[in-house]
Amino acid sequence: MKENEADRQVELSREATLEAVLFAAGNPLPLASLAAIMDCEEPDVVELARDLQAKLTSEGSGLTVQRVAGGYQLVTRPEAYATVERLSQVTDRHLSAPTMETLSIIAFKQPITKPEIEQLRGVRVERALAKLLELDLICELGRKQVIGRPILYGTTATFLRCFGLDSLDDLPQLPDVPEQPGQPGQADGPEEPAEPSPGGGSAQHENEQHE
Repeated sequence: MKENEADRQVELSREATLEAVLFAAGNPLPLASLAAIMDCEEPDVVELARDLQAKLTSEGSGLTVQRVAGGYQLVTRPEAYATVERLSQVTDRHLSAPTMETLSIIAFKQPITKPEIEQLRGVRVERALAKLLELDLICELGRKQVIGRPILYGTTATFLRCFGLDSLDDLPQLPDVPEQPGQPGQADGPEEPAEPSPGGGSAQHENEQHE
């Protein structure tokens, strides 16, 4: 009996082993980590991932291998999204349109400060930033070396995973659209128009008191 089990393990292909590792991991695994787990060189992992992706595609599998956030991840195929989406009944983690707009600005303009975001959107963004920080889609990158030293925000590896991006270089190019002053973005519910602050982010706490 033990010999049969050993034979089955030997017969397991390298692609199948990689598939099992990615399935068990769930989150993207860096190339270096995969090489250590698979006990091979990094170029070998790249080739194995390519072979596994081709195998899954040829078999008509609902899964595929995707390079995300600098690593590899086993994900569902886009064609299955409509069905897989029914698994999730959680609505409180969905982003509102104003929060998504704030995230888009951060993604394309990072590093960027709260006053700079508010200048682009035309509204206060405290709640949007708090939601994005809670979901680990953005993080603090430091402080801008200007008066008031406002916090700089940027996106995270979680952002890359959620949007299926390998790096920020995969973001689509923005069209060249002339700015139209006087047309602020949609407010986050009862948010009020932002007031310019000479001290950068120094007016943040004062604004928060009015929410």
